[in-house]
Amino acid sequence: MRSEWKRVLGLALLIAGAGVVLLPLGVVLITSFKPPGSSLDAPGWSLENYREAWQRGGFLLAFANSIVVAIAVMLFQIFTSALAGYALARLKFQGKQAILLIVLTTLVIPFQILVIPIFLVLKWGHLINTYGALILPTAANGFGIFLMRQFFQGIPIELEEAAMLDGADRLQVLWKVMLPLSRPALVTLALFTFIGEWNDLFKPLVFTTRPELRTVQLALASFQEQFTNSWTLLMAAIVLATIPIVGIFAIAQRQLIRGIATTGIKN
Repeated sequence: MRSEWKRVLGLALLIAGAGVVLLPLGVVLITSFKPPGSSLDAPGWSLENYREAWQRGGFLLAFANSIVVAIAVMLFQIFTSALAGYALARLKFQGKQAILLIVLTTLVIPFQILVIPIFLVLKWGHLINTYGALILPTAANGFGIFLMRQFFQGIPIELEEAAMLDGADRLQVLWKVMLPLSRPALVTLALFTFIGEWNDLFKPLVFTTRPELRTVQLALASFQEQFTNSWTLLMAAIVLATIPIVGIFAIAQRQLIRGIATTGIKN
């Protein structure tokens, strides 16, 4: 009886917590379907806000830019994290622990602190106002390196030894053995990276000024400045910017949960 009450109480707390989190989102969604210029309690439903927000906000180009940047950064981080993570997990070389410590240190340094040196490097390389300015600063990430290292350490080393006995070198072992077994961690890294880049406002705001390089978050910020008093349009624009992230998470949530659950903290 006591365990049953605990289960009911836990379920009630989870439902209450979900309600607190989902209530603002529900208000945003309901408001976005209200007739243009109406209040939250006004009767009727309309899709006009979405059409108008899409056209006035220039979201077609913004979506294209965000998709290009997010996918490019995601692929770069998967590549760099897999190589660095495997080296830190399996290879033996001098200074390995020091490098790992540096990687972990980068996790506690805010990106905003590094913006001036990064800006100077991008300016020196003539990359300001290019896709390179939006992609290269986050092409490698300490979180991704540490995540892949932890996952690689959980894979039995006997599998690598068997592959090497068959004549495989280190790169072949990584490509044909380790990466296929690391799919949950790769999906987790890809999802986190894509969401982070999609929601990033800082890089486009600092490193670009050309309207043709405007991303979704920059377009949304500009849209909010133009239509401060039109709540229905603002809510529709917010929903438009959120739909891709919600859809990707719904598709990949199982792999994400599995990747987090199977990536432990090991020495």
